[in-house]
Amino acid sequence: MVDYEDPVSLQHAVMGVDTVISTVTGVAGMELLKASIYQGVRRFAPAEFEGLTSRRPQEDPLDPNNAKRNIRLWLDHYRSQNRIESTIFSCGVLYERFGPGGLRAHRLGLRSHADCEGDFIVNVRNMTANAPVYDANNQPNVTICLTAAEDVARFVVKALDLSRWPEEMTMVGERMTVLDLLRCVERARGTYVSSLFVTEVAHRDMLGCPLTFHTYEYPASLQSELALAQALGDVPRIQRAQQHIATALGRYSFNAPGTLNRARGRRITPIGFEQWLRRVWANVPAPMHNVYTTT
Repeated sequence: MVDYEDPVSLQHAVMGVDTVISTVTGVAGMELLKASIYQGVRRFAPAEFEGLTSRRPQEDPLDPNNAKRNIRLWLDHYRSQNRIESTIFSCGVLYERFGPGGLRAHRLGLRSHADCEGDFIVNVRNMTANAPVYDANNQPNVTICLTAAEDVARFVVKALDLSRWPEEMTMVGERMTVLDLLRCVERARGTYVSSLFVTEVAHRDMLGCPLTFHTYEYPASLQSELALAQALGDVPRIQRAQQHIATALGRYSFNAPGTLNRARGRRITPIGFEQWLRRVWANVPAPMHNVYTTT
């Protein structure tokens, strides 16, 4: 095991290493970068693996203490001095957010307060949804990119073969609207999404069947939810609201296919989101009161 608090231990760990793909942030991530620079590591990728950096605000509520931003700034500095080559891997939202156990089941996103099953957009087990559907123009067009963690790993391996690393590389399993994501869940589980109330009949028609949701979120309603969570001092609820606000603002939306999808080299065909959902939820029965049949 590497002691990330011990610079000497880190320097020994990266001695003779060509490329470092970091999976740690904060102080640990910074110390790993320092050790990599000291030992002359050629390439370094920080622990990012989300949306485009250009879609993030200067003071990012999803980056406590600017931990990720500080590492990016130091990387820019070292890169400008030709001391290291670096890139940001942007994969959008991991499929695993929507699997049994959520991100926590894979020991991912453990400090985000949005790592458990059902914390983001939809609870696939219970078939309930709190979905940031509407964009800044109050249109149901919020779009996200998603990629399975297994495919992220395959794309990263592909990137190792590239002769040059740009400052950011994207990969996409699927790009879809939040409404389409919910349709995928419905088809994969064969159930209605249960709800406390129906917000708009028109959108039930758009979904093609009389589905009901907990709520379709507008930008204004997301801000109200954040304000309420802050007033209550509910940190997990604050983080979840901020995740949904970031989603509505396009943090996880970029062009598809991604740059790594198109890059020369080994061809990678990512698994589709609905196919992945069917696979991981195959042995988990849907709530019986939600099951429907067609004739």
